[in-house]
Parts: sequence; C-alpha cells; structure tokens
Amino acid sequence: MSPTAEAPSLAAETPAQRLASVLAVLNGEQRAAVTHAGPEPLLVIAGAGSGKTSTLAHRVAHLIAKGADPQRILLLTFSRRAAQEMEKRAGQVVARVLGLRSEAPPALPWAGTFHGIGARLLREHAAQIGLDENFTIHDRGDAEDLMGLVRHEIGLSASTRRFPRKGTCLAIYSRCVNTREPLEDVLKHTFPWCAEWAAEFKRLFGCYVEAKQQQNLLDYDDLLLCWAEMMSEPSLAELVGSRFDHVLVDEYQDTNRLQAAILIALKPDGRGLTVVGDDAQSIYSFRGATVRNILDFPGQFSQPARIVTLERNYRSTQPILDVSNAVIAHAAERHAKTLWTDKPSAGQPQLVLVPDEAQQASWVCDRILAHREGGLALKSQAVLFRTSSHSAALELELARRNIPFVKYGGLKFLEAAHVKDLLAVLRFVQNPRGRMAGFRVTQLIPGIGPATSSRLLDAMGEAAEPAAVVRDFQPPPSARAEWQRFADIYAALRAPVLPWPADMELALRWYLPHLERLHDDAGVRRGDLEQLARLASGYASRESFLTELTLDPPAATSDRPGPPLLDEDYLILSTIHSAKGQEWRSVHVLNVVDGCMPADVAQGAAELEEERRLLYVAMTRARDHLHLVVPHRFYVTQQAARADRHVYAGRTRFIDTADAARFDHVTWPPPPERPVFVPPTAAAIDLRNRLRNAWR
Repeated sequence: MSPTAEAPSLAAETPAQRLASVLAVLNGEQRAAVTHAGPEPLLVIAGAGSGKTSTLAHRVAHLIAKGADPQRILLLTFSRRAAQEMEKRAGQVVARVLGLRSEAPPALPWAGTFHGIGARLLREHAAQIGLDENFTIHDRGDAEDLMGLVRHEIGLSASTRRFPRKGTCLAIYSRCVNTREPLEDVLKHTFPWCAEWAAEFKRLFGCYVEAKQQQNLLDYDDLLLCWAEMMSEPSLAELVGSRFDHVLVDEYQDTNRLQAAILIALKPDGRGLTVVGDDAQSIYSFRGATVRNILDFPGQFSQPARIVTLERNYRSTQPILDVSNAVIAHAAERHAKTLWTDKPSAGQPQLVLVPDEAQQASWVCDRILAHREGGLALKSQAVLFRTSSHSAALELELARRNIPFVKYGGLKFLEAAHVKDLLAVLRFVQNPRGRMAGFRVTQLIPGIGPATSSRLLDAMGEAAEPAAVVRDFQPPPSARAEWQRFADIYAALRAPVLPWPADMELALRWYLPHLERLHDDAGVRRGDLEQLARLASGYASRESFLTELTLDPPAATSDRPGPPLLDEDYLILSTIHSAKGQEWRSVHVLNVVDGCMPADVAQGAAELEEERRLLYVAMTRARDHLHLVVPHRFYVTQQAARADRHVYAGRTRFIDTADAARFDHVTWPPPPERPVFVPPTAAAIDLRNRLRNAWR
C-alpha cells in the first residue's frame, strides 16, 4: 500500500487505538509492567533475553502517551549509550502512538547515567551544598595519580615496610565510599593483607579529600557520594525529588548502596518508581554493587512493591535455558523464575572434557572453524572466560591457525598517554588549581621537570588569580622559548572569546610537536587525537565535553595490536563480565572447573553465590550453541610464569551430576581404539642391567 493510501486510515485511528496496537506486540507480562499505574513502586524481574530494553522503553512511552511530561521523567542507566538507545526507542513508540510524522518525538532531557545525572544536579545546586560549580572531574587514572601524589607527600612512599601502591589505595577508598562500609570492615573482608595499615589509610584518605577540595576536583565516586549527601538534607531531597514524577532505573541489580540511598531519597514512598533488573545477573560486587538492593527492594517502602517477572526468553533455545535454569535454581536466595521459549532447538548444549589447556585451545579452534563452515560467521561466535589470563593458550592457537579475533578488555581510550596529555591541557585551562593536570602538562615542555612544575603549581595554588602566574612565571633558561609558547596558548585558551571547539583545535596544534617528539608511532596516535577533536564538536562547551568524556569514555584506541579491521570477520574473545548484555549464536566457555569457576579466591558464601551467577550469565549469552569446556589439568594463573606448575580439577561444583545429565558429553581427544596385540620381540637393550651397573 502506498503512503498516501495509508494516511487516511492512520489519521482515522485514535491515540487510544494506536496505543493498543503498539502494546499488542508485547507479551502479557511485558504489558503488565508497561501499563502499571498503581501507587506502589514497581519491580520488574527481567530474565536474560526477556526483552528488558523493549519493556522499559515501552513503559516510558506509555507514561508519555498517558500524559506524563517528558521533562519530569528521570531515566537512569549504566551507560550513556544505553540511555540514548532507550530514549530513541521510547521516542519511536511515542511517535507512533501520537501519530507524529514530521516533528521529532519527545526527548528525554533527564535520561543518563547515575554519574552523569549526579554531575548535572551537583552543578545546579553547587551553591546550596558548598561546591564551586566549575569543579572538574577526575577519571580513574587521574584519581589514582592524585592518590599516589598525596601518598608520597605524607611520607608513605618512604616507609621502611611495604605500603600498598596507589592503585590499591584508590580501590580501598572507592570500596568504602560505594559500599558505605567502615574502613576496618573493608580491609578485613576484601583487603586483609592491608589490615595493618588502617591508621595510615585514614590519614591518606583524609589528605586525599583535602587535596581534591583545594583543587576544586571531584573523582568518579564523589559524583555519587556528593549526590547522596545532598539528598540526606530533607529540604534538598524534597526539592530534587519534586522535579520528577517518574523515576525509572535500568540494571538495578548492579547498583550499590549509595545509588539505592539516592533512589529512596528521591521517592521515599516509592510512588512513581520503577526498577528493572535480574538478581541472577548481579556480578559486579568488585565495583561495590550489591545484590541485596534488588532482593530487598519489595519491602523497602510503606507499601510493598508490585513484582512483575519476565520469563519468556527471546534469545536462547530451550535446551540452553534448561541447563541455565538448573544452575541458577541452586542459588541460596533469589527472585524465582523459570525461563522458557518457543524457539526451535539446535541440539543439546555440550560439556566437553579435555586433558589440558592446550587441548582445550585446539578443540575450541576446531569447533569454531566447523561452525564457520556450517554458516556461522566468526562475529557470531564468542569465547568467554572468567579472567583475561585464561585465554592465553587459545590466543596462541588462534594466531597459529590465522583465525582473527578481537579481545574485549584492552587499553582504554582515556588511559592512552597521548589522549591523557591533550585532555590535561584542557583540564588545566578549565581549572587552574588542578595540580594533576598542571603537573602533567608542564612537564611536556622540554626543560621543565617535577621541581619546576611543583614551584609553578604551588604559586598558582596561593595566587588569587592562578592564570596570571603562568604568564609571569620564570622557567629555567633552557625552557624559556617553549614556555613562552605555552603561556601564549594558555592565555588564549583562558580567553572567553574563543568559541568551542576552536580551543580544542588550538590545544591540539600546541601539543602535536610534543607528540612527534615523545612517540615513535605519532602517526597512529594522531588519529586518536583527531577523533577526539571530532568528538568535541558534538558538545556545547569545554566543560560539558570534559565532563561527559570522563563519565562515558570511548572503549579503545589505535594502540590496540594490529591495524583496525584486519579481516572482514573476526572471533570475539571476552571476559564474562565484559560480555554481560551481549549475545552470540555460539558460545564457548573456557575452564569450567573448580578453581576457575568459582575462582579459587572466592571463599565466602556471598562470593560463591556471585560466581554461580557469573556462570549463569555466561551460559545465557548463547542463542543456538553452548559449549562448556572442562580441562582436567590447567596451569595456576598466579604461577603461569613458572610454566611447570599445574593443578588437577574437576567440573565446577555449580553443575551437579543430575544437571550434567542435561548436556551432551564430549571427550576429546576420543579414547583410542583397543590396540591390536603384537607379540613381544627380543629386547634391543637390557635397560634394567644398564641401570644397575651405573652404580657399581
């Protein structure tokens, strides 16, 4: 039918009819979640592959179609990409319901990550909570560097006994903040080897907080901590909460205690609050997330939450769901659900028994190539593992067989030295009191070392107008010419006459000669910086660019091994944590043995339960083919450098004998046929006599 013929029928439909038509594509449980209108909070338990994103997008669209103001809807996700996808899909549904054609569907101005929304609210209410609204945000790398600097300044790097390094110090600090647990408890349960340093940690963390305040900085954890502290003031909590009629949260099983406290402060009676998640996929406790948030949610309000469970799976075959259901059914505590599907089966999942890691790598490569010959592109196949080191033998075998692959979990964009350099220039201009950015930038100049940088930054910290110090500073004679060039650029970047992103181009122009001087592969790295400049054009200001890039950085850089797009097709290698939210037609899971899954460091009941959920997440990534590989012997990760240390292990405890019967069992290499009897021949040598004679 032509568009002109279709138009009258569309125009004749009422919004209610169009809404009913849109909802008709959902299953019964999805519709119940989408149309919930009661006063009680809503908890949607969304099983793996059950259409969670579609359900949440349709709920947002349904609220708008029923008259909710998009400006008063707060949508919290765990990545900006997820927020954008949700906004796009909800907008498409709203456009269909309202019969919109030429005009854009309603936008969701308050859709974003917890950290992004937190940064925005903190800037808006900075005056009311004692912050400077022009604060800059440190990413993990910069926060770690600042922790290291403070650690050195207070004398902990000169200890006669080994004090934990800066990365460990930041990890302990971050865990205390996000879990709201006392330092002593965090040290006892998570960092027991650091317990003797409790007093020193308290002094270090106090000085770290003081340094951030002096430099007008917030780190990644502060965005949640300050938001939660702001919401602990009743008047501010009421002010912020009254801005939103509806608060919707995706991936609620991955929230920490700070985030849960923020939500309860936003909607203390639960009215208008919707959270979506799956307790069976809570696998990020190492980041401070707690499964207790989603398990305890129904009883946290004056009226119990309504629970809607999505059990129909649109991803996997029933045999894969059967074994996955069996694994998670043994969980000590959970929201009960049984995933089902009407998708045709492609055979039973496999338990593959192999002698060792080398044979595991060989078998996996054989199956991958067999699947490829059977019509499965390499991109539709994935190999998952508990930790990154578990794929070492496989990577060697893939390279030997010329099978291209991409491994998720490499160098992050903001961790690359050249990217950090250029961003440090912009941060130092944006916040002249930021010592870490200033320390990094000034030492790019030949002739400027740590002592000179410290002298400059000390002067800037004491000056009423820090930027003027740069102009008047006297560097060593060898650095004067380059310093003058930097001072001119710094003054130009501080001038408000430059429209964004022209100042990005100016900063890049200053940095490129240093890039050529410092890096042999400057041409490759320059591509990253040009990409950074292109990204900058999508932001309204330098401040918003620096904030958003820190909160939602790109994934990788050109420093990854080999040129991009080495082949038209490539296999996916990924840790299980990085694979969450993804799916492939065929999935191989390596080292499904005790000691690897669960990891040997998981000793407590809570840790073991999370390891069970990790295996469940890995299994539910598969659409058609699932292979769990069980090597009888494998090398202990911590001793991999001593290539002769190995252990023997059995199948993971998470798959008992009854559950194992649901799998097809494969033993590889296959047992040899019974040998043909050959009569003994005369011995060529008398070995026993030789050995005896050696000691006579």
